[in-house]
Amino acid sequence: MRDDLQHLEPPIETIAELRELYRAAESRAARMRFLSQTAQDLARAEASTIEEALRRSGERLAFFVGARRAAVSLGGVGEGIAIPGPGTRGEPVGRISIEGLPGLESIPDPEDRDAVRMHLELMGATIDRIGREHERTRLLAALREREQRLGVLVGRMFSAQEDERRRVSRELHDGVAQTATALVRILEGAEGHRAEALSVTDRARLAGVARELVTELRAVIGNLRPTLLDDLGLEAALRALADGLAADGYTIRFSVEGEVALLQPHVETALFRVAQEAVSNIRKHAGGPCMVALELRIPGDNGARFLRIRDGGRGLAADHAAADGTAGGNHVGIEVMRERMTAIGGSLDWLAGIQGGVSVTAHLPENL
Repeated sequence: MRDDLQHLEPPIETIAELRELYRAAESRAARMRFLSQTAQDLARAEASTIEEALRRSGERLAFFVGARRAAVSLGGVGEGIAIPGPGTRGEPVGRISIEGLPGLESIPDPEDRDAVRMHLELMGATIDRIGREHERTRLLAALREREQRLGVLVGRMFSAQEDERRRVSRELHDGVAQTATALVRILEGAEGHRAEALSVTDRARLAGVARELVTELRAVIGNLRPTLLDDLGLEAALRALADGLAADGYTIRFSVEGEVALLQPHVETALFRVAQEAVSNIRKHAGGPCMVALELRIPGDNGARFLRIRDGGRGLAADHAAADGTAGGNHVGIEVMRERMTAIGGSLDWLAGIQGGVSVTAHLPENL
């Protein structure tokens, strides 16, 4: 009977194998729970909680390999085991330093090593996802800000157009219209007389008023759109502004460098309008003839490209100039100049000197 029972007992090797299989099954289940918990935790991570989620994942990984602590850092440079990003190349998006674990090759069990590798891939995918979401949020915010700025810019451009119309209307009313009225009255006074009967003085008066009328009309037309800019280009138009100041007693330093003719028409117009506004401000606020430097730099591929107008006048009154070097409440057309440069992708700097004088610099974008 005892022999029969001994025959029914399984061999010792078989029991050891069963125990080994059981332990292996438990290990696989533990690995699955380990990866499942990590995946669920990281899936809930957001931009505001990513650091805490990565910290927990790092600690969980440390406990899995029998270590006490781990430190996770973002970026592919640094010490520790690389956390690969998604994709075939798997470029590192972070690093994890685990106490006593210099690398994956130090993990003896192949299945544990694979589990750790999968864990790192989950972490990398999460870092990449949060990074993309952050970049998308940043781009959307930048787009909204640009739309707001564009709306403000369009509004200011319409305001500038209306201001320009009012200025032209005022010039026509105060100058041209009054001169034309005077001419009409002189002609009305001469009614009933033959042209030959007009005295030399009357004829001289008529000729003088007519010339004055033509001059004023040309000035208004020139302010609307200078013919020199269309016919001869930006350099000639700027030189005409400088010559006008020189004729009024200002000391002028005029210099041009580079291929100005390569500028596009809308860029030339923007630069000329800035110079025109700056020259107008000099006449209004410099306090009389002074030194004025007009400098245009359009170098080749390298170097800053700008238009600068500087004067040595008295500048704005102290109560008009703000502490930050801006024009304060009396902006004297500065916003209009800035808008013109912003419209072509450039920028404008306005600086009032402590001892007087004003510098206006219009910077061109690199891609023009």
